[in-house]
Amino acid sequence: MKFRPCIDIHNGKVKQIVGGSLADEGNYADENFVSEYDAAYYAGLYKKNNLNGGHIIILNKEGTEYYEAGKKQAFKALKTFEGGFQAGGGITADNAAEFLKAGASHVIVTSYVFKDGNIFMQNLKKLAGVTGRPGLVIDLSCRLKEDGSYYIVTDRWQKFTSVRLDESLLTELSGYCDEFLVHAVDAEGKADGIEENLALLLGKWNGLPITYAGGISSFDDLHKLKTAGNGKLDFTVGSALDIFGGSMDFNSVMSFR
Repeated sequence: MKFRPCIDIHNGKVKQIVGGSLADEGNYADENFVSEYDAAYYAGLYKKNNLNGGHIIILNKEGTEYYEAGKKQAFKALKTFEGGFQAGGGITADNAAEFLKAGASHVIVTSYVFKDGNIFMQNLKKLAGVTGRPGLVIDLSCRLKEDGSYYIVTDRWQKFTSVRLDESLLTELSGYCDEFLVHAVDAEGKADGIEENLALLLGKWNGLPITYAGGISSFDDLHKLKTAGNGKLDFTVGSALDIFGGSMDFNSVMSFR
């Protein structure tokens, strides 16, 4: 269990947002924190502290003006800490090589693989053919439905799929990627506690590394995540981290095990 840092980019700026508030219309999101520093600044901070394996996420829709602004920020960060980051947001088989060439250790994918509410295996195989299994992370960001199960969400967390997150899905997809990233979207950006049931589900699976993100607001939450996830889940802290305007000390979070 270790800390994986993040850089979230929205409308060309490093931000912490409420994940469930993202909307393509008007490029809107509820903002918790907007940094005065660019992505390269945070990349330099993480490099200085040897924090490999974090992720950069571009939160705008691919093909828009703001996506291109976010991409420029992401590439600055990748250049600053070459090989130190996974990069996601609008990743396809057509642009994955560009991100890897820019310095990403992996690309992160969701919407390109989960299309029209289902798993689009043709796209997954095509993407894996570009990146290789060691260069691919699958983002299984999810939200809870009334049936008590977690379902994958796509298109910047706005659309539910019919794909339920469970151990069989993790096993099925593990042949194509190196790691999983799982955002608990309903908790993301709220700094109001983790999704313990999701952590329990992920902690039961014995397979690839998984990074959990969403709702961590205190060291008590980290202890809960460690217990629920059987000590196997890496973690991201966003809005609650002091470098993003929160109260959790960056150095203490780095050293948490």
